[in-house]
Amino acid sequence: MSQSNVILPSYLKALSVLLLIIVIVFILIIGRSLLVPLFLAGLISILLTPMADFLESKKISRVWSTLISLFSGLISILGLLAFIVFQVASFGKDLGNVGEKLNDYLTQIDNYILGNFQIETGIGNGIDKDYLIDWIQTNGSSLAEFVFGTIGSMSMVLLLPVFIFFFLLYRNHLTLFLAGLFPRHEKEKVKDEVMILRKVVQSYIVGVLKVMVILAILNTSVLFGLGIKHAIFFGVFAAVLNIVPYLGPLVALVLPVFYAFLTKDGLFYPVAIIVSFQLIQMIEANFLTPKIVGGNVNLNAFATILGLLVGASIWGVAGMILIIPALAVLRKIFELTDATKPYALLLGEEKNEIDSIQE
Repeated sequence: MSQSNVILPSYLKALSVLLLIIVIVFILIIGRSLLVPLFLAGLISILLTPMADFLESKKISRVWSTLISLFSGLISILGLLAFIVFQVASFGKDLGNVGEKLNDYLTQIDNYILGNFQIETGIGNGIDKDYLIDWIQTNGSSLAEFVFGTIGSMSMVLLLPVFIFFFLLYRNHLTLFLAGLFPRHEKEKVKDEVMILRKVVQSYIVGVLKVMVILAILNTSVLFGLGIKHAIFFGVFAAVLNIVPYLGPLVALVLPVFYAFLTKDGLFYPVAIIVSFQLIQMIEANFLTPKIVGGNVNLNAFATILGLLVGASIWGVAGMILIIPALAVLRKIFELTDATKPYALLLGEEKNEIDSIQE
């Protein structure tokens, strides 16, 4: 007997897709405590895979190569966290004269408004210096607690290294499992596609880290040249926030500009920071990222911003970090079959879309 294909009306197909999206989002929200460390461990394990493969090529057993790679990655992460905490603590302790400087600016603003508009704002009375210092130092420690709290919530301290270990240990098993899910396709072809996806994510992470290091050096050099204290903290902070496209650089610019405005005489230093950081961002967007990261992600601006908003609403800061490589992987998966290529075009740049249509 021949099987008949059931053709659903268009509105039922749209409804099915909508229900699928709702179910996926619901699962992502409910399973956040488990899925976030799982996804993050997957990204880190992909980053550590070349080290594990290299150690295995030197006749080191799979278990030992996995353990060495795991501990190397954890030491690097802990070192970065320790650096951030110490920089935040140093930044919070060096703001003793910020209250007086801010009060001077408030007095000038109050006199200007009173002299030109005859309006008494009351801001000329200033603010409590001790309260301001206590607030800054308290929020400085809160930032450090936020960093540890975010990492703690993502990894639950124990789940992250456990997941990384098993991802590295069974990386070949996962490839074979995915190959077995598509019996109608050649196993070697499926394996090749899985390896391509792994290399896409790996190249993206390595490229982002390289760009981050270069930006940290450029930002810190500019701030050192302008004589801004805590240049290393501001430079690295801006480089790390660059991982969040469009929004990260804007947020990272506010803190050093505000600090220079309160601690330096004149508007030259805040303006110089704004101009310098904008030039650095132009270099990053037009040269560094295209040359280093390349077309591994190649998402259009609308898909990126929408993805960031959705990731932040579902998983918070962790979602904003994980959503970009996740979209990149989805785009590569959509390119595997003709039926899903339109979705890949939807996520990709317009140039690729035009080329694909012409082909």
